[in-house]
Amino acid sequence: MSDQIVVKGPDGAGVSLPAGATVFDGLRSLGLVRGQVVVARVDGRLRDLGSTASDGATLEPVSAGSEEGRAVLRHSTAHVMAQAVTDLFPDAKPAVGPPIEDGFYYDFDVREPFTPDDLERIEARMREIVSEDQPFRRRELDRDEALGLFADQPYKREILQGSAGTELDPSAPDGGPVSVYDNVRPDGSVWPDLCRGPHLPTTRWVPAFALQRVAGAYWRGDERRPMLQRIYGTAWESRKALAAHLERLEQARLRDHRRLGRELDLVSFPEELGAGLAVWHPRGAVVRMQMEDYARSAHLARGYEPVYTPHLGKAGLWETSGHLDFYAESMYPPMEVDVQGSGEHARGHYYYPKPMNCPFHVLVYRSRTRSYRDLPLRLFELGTVYRHERSGVIHGLLRARGFTQDDSHIFCTADQVVDECGRIIEFTLDVYRDFGFGDGAARVALSTRPDKAATVGTDAGWAHAEDALRRALDASGLDYVVDEGEGAFYGPKIDFQITDSIGRAWQLTTVQVDFNTPERFALAYAGPDGAEHRPYMIHRALYGSLDRFFAILVEHYDGAFPAWLAPVQAVVVPVADRHHGYGARVVAALAGRGLRAVLDDSDDTMGAKIRRHQLQRVPYQLVVGDREEVEGTVAVRPRRGDRRAGVASDDFAAQLADEVARRRAG
Repeated sequence: MSDQIVVKGPDGAGVSLPAGATVFDGLRSLGLVRGQVVVARVDGRLRDLGSTASDGATLEPVSAGSEEGRAVLRHSTAHVMAQAVTDLFPDAKPAVGPPIEDGFYYDFDVREPFTPDDLERIEARMREIVSEDQPFRRRELDRDEALGLFADQPYKREILQGSAGTELDPSAPDGGPVSVYDNVRPDGSVWPDLCRGPHLPTTRWVPAFALQRVAGAYWRGDERRPMLQRIYGTAWESRKALAAHLERLEQARLRDHRRLGRELDLVSFPEELGAGLAVWHPRGAVVRMQMEDYARSAHLARGYEPVYTPHLGKAGLWETSGHLDFYAESMYPPMEVDVQGSGEHARGHYYYPKPMNCPFHVLVYRSRTRSYRDLPLRLFELGTVYRHERSGVIHGLLRARGFTQDDSHIFCTADQVVDECGRIIEFTLDVYRDFGFGDGAARVALSTRPDKAATVGTDAGWAHAEDALRRALDASGLDYVVDEGEGAFYGPKIDFQITDSIGRAWQLTTVQVDFNTPERFALAYAGPDGAEHRPYMIHRALYGSLDRFFAILVEHYDGAFPAWLAPVQAVVVPVADRHHGYGARVVAALAGRGLRAVLDDSDDTMGAKIRRHQLQRVPYQLVVGDREEVEGTVAVRPRRGDRRAGVASDDFAAQLADEVARRRAG
């Protein structure tokens, strides 16, 4: 066996190292250790810096500030937290602790719920563990050895015995030997955890973290399983990055659409209605109407045809579409109606609230014989759907059980798919600009065939659909990434993300090419050769859902909608009661131009009125007194910008109408 090995960098340049050298040794010899490197990619797979380098391996550094580096940092911090919890609460039974977006969590089975004081104690113990510079040491066991090691840990044993899923679970074995990571204490004793890794070299490499909150969480998300205590935390590559994140969280708290929905009288979530369901108040409904009207006019202008479909469908429809095979867990239970017979012989028809609109649009297509001359057929609906989201993931309008989609399905020939997808991309970017996301999509991803769709469609069909989406993206000039295996069960898709005013990413538009649904419903069109052909079907929703997009807009604008969306665009504030008549005439003139204006004729002082409308984020306040009435003017107090006195009321009306027509975002 040679006493030397050769490792290479991403550029192919190699260096010679002694056998047994670590991955970190290789990176350092290659001159690739710049900044805070936390793990390495070895032949494409993430590995610990302390792992042994193999001959011929290609090494690439992963920095702490990268997406992958932050995930490792957060995963290691979750281990530190679990060690601290079990140090302070010896009876606690750890479950799973994955990294998540912007942080991590760990679930524990404990006798009593954690309190805020407990979090302070846990965080203090974590800081002690970090200061002790405990190594994260990997070892591999066979399954029986691992079961013995975790003999008193029921959740770890369940994972090892294969009865728990692996989603979001970095502890679950991925086949072969079982890997365990030990946190090695200063006295040589260890705190072990079941884990695939990789991890930081030692606990001291955790530079900045904070524990945030505790929530209840069912084991594996199953309401029939034990309720665990989930501690959430966040960890970053520097104290500066942590401070910036905590500031973003505070901004997000202040902008929370549920909070602003109450304060601005937009929407509410009555307990009597049930979790995940909202009622829209008049002010919120006005904003929603603008969004709906925009969607209708924009679709009609682009050749879409409107349809309306019911909220229920018989079980057979969902069996044909495949939803009962692939989506049943997210559907509401069926209702049995039209029961015939009695007792054990009673039989009826089962109806499901619709989780998606697509099967209904298929029925519109199938309602008559179609020719290639009819294609593309673009159907559009503001369709309300119902999905049985678990209670733990419901979050206002952002994750609801009933919501409305700006849903469209395009039926086209194979050679029309690329052009239609290109049109959708253009449409998507127009929507983002009009609603104030002028930078367009922050991230665009092409998602390909998932493993669960191995038996759905044909290899040729999937290849054609994925190629069509690639060609449409290439033609658009947009930068995009490929998310392998993240497509829907019925076809590949394009996902668009935007970034809001405080830097958060939101997924909105989805474009999916579907060759499976037309097959399941035996859709056809007569081609120019007179023979029957199978159409392709494109699913797309530009808002994603109207409700969710509304919530994003509330938070993006902090409730201060641009004038074209604002529930009240201008409020007229009379200086005294004697000015009410003139104020009413100003309101009438604005209303005559289709603008939303109101008169504040309350008994409050003028100062109190102005303050109230500032808090309501009204774009314009128009103060009218003796001088304004004589001159036919208004004193303009904009939400932002300089005040203007002596503005002719007709001129202001024209300016506001122009601002609304041009959909100015600010």
